[in-house]
Amino acid sequence: MEAPTILVVEDDRAVRQGIVDALTFSGYQVLSAGDGEEGLKLALQANYQLMLLDLVMPKKDGFEVLTELQRQRPGQAVIILSAKGEEDDRVKGLKLGADDYVVKPFGPRELLARVNAVLRRSTERPAAVVEWDFSEGVADFSRCEIRYPNGERCELSERERDLLRYFVSNAGRVVSRDEILRRIWGLEPHAVETRAIDMHIVGLRKKLRSPQSLVTVRGQGYMLGGGAA
Repeated sequence: MEAPTILVVEDDRAVRQGIVDALTFSGYQVLSAGDGEEGLKLALQANYQLMLLDLVMPKKDGFEVLTELQRQRPGQAVIILSAKGEEDDRVKGLKLGADDYVVKPFGPRELLARVNAVLRRSTERPAAVVEWDFSEGVADFSRCEIRYPNGERCELSERERDLLRYFVSNAGRVVSRDEILRRIWGLEPHAVETRAIDMHIVGLRKKLRSPQSLVTVRGQGYMLGGGAA
């Protein structure tokens, strides 16, 4: 099997070279870029499995790169590398779609462990879903709307869109509340108590026009149910 390709976007030449050397020594194929503009161009055109992305860079910062990447290649695996370790930055990065956040300085063993973990998860991740046909209509995730057979349309908020698409991408298994908080809200479950998930589930059931479209599995979480086609 061909070794995974990793894209490293880091403006500090010494840091970038150290990462490239560590990854190459571990058997990975590596692409690299020295600023956000070049990094985004590579990120949208190249074939790779994981991006390592610095936040503070010339031309485009890491948040700009991540935002555009997730718009054009939703679901792309990304690890943020940054000296900015504040909670707000970590939460923002996770909300924008990053899979992990490594604070500088870090050792090569820690970085390689994070890389291996994210690659392991991402190989099991279903491809991003654009539309979903179900018993009561069609959910169009690119337009953030549900279309019904009678011609009616119902708008989905971005959070509802992301939540429903995650359920669809993980059809056939129970998704826990902790997983939803981490993957959709970008929050650590132990650090927050919220009823937001329940409110969004209720809202989605109404828009899907089927109480059984999202089933509550007591003590475990939620999964797609009888509303699926």
